[in-house]
Amino acid sequence: MVKKVTNSIIPNEVLINKIFVLRNQKVMLDRDLAELYGVIPRRLREQVKRNINSFPTHFMFQLNEKEVEIMVSQNAIPSTKHLGGSLPYVFTEHGVLMLANVLKSEQATLVSIKIIEVFIKLREMLLDNTELRLAIEKLEKKTENNSKNIEIVFRYFDELIDKKPKPRKQIGYKLPKKK
Repeated sequence: MVKKVTNSIIPNEVLINKIFVLRNQKVMLDRDLAELYGVIPRRLREQVKRNINSFPTHFMFQLNEKEVEIMVSQNAIPSTKHLGGSLPYVFTEHGVLMLANVLKSEQATLVSIKIIEVFIKLREMLLDNTELRLAIEKLEKKTENNSKNIEIVFRYFDELIDKKPKPRKQIGYKLPKKK
């Protein structure tokens, strides 16, 4: 029996740990979503197959063997046996929302809202990190320019030190030479 999970009990960290990046998209595994929505994974996949037109490829896709091996090697999936002999489906942010509509349960709706909020927070963190990275790059460029200028100054100092002074022609009153 699948235990019910309420919206307020699920910490953001738990949801974040269930989000993976595959094919350059943030996705969640069908078995994780089934657990969160309080249904068995087989029931979730049945509902998806019944409503397959609601899940275009940018909402949901099935993992291939190579992707499953990567997930197993990163411990996202304990083993391929854990999948029950089938390749899992993964759902993007939009797919998670559509899945809640297909399952039509209050728990699925509440959990879906929480998951969407986490996706939004991840996107905001990514934007914040991008702004920070750009500011750091700007500082690095300034530092690089300053380093080049300092090198030039030291090179001039070295040239000045290495230069041997040329004998100067004396100026001023000259004493007559004694005969």
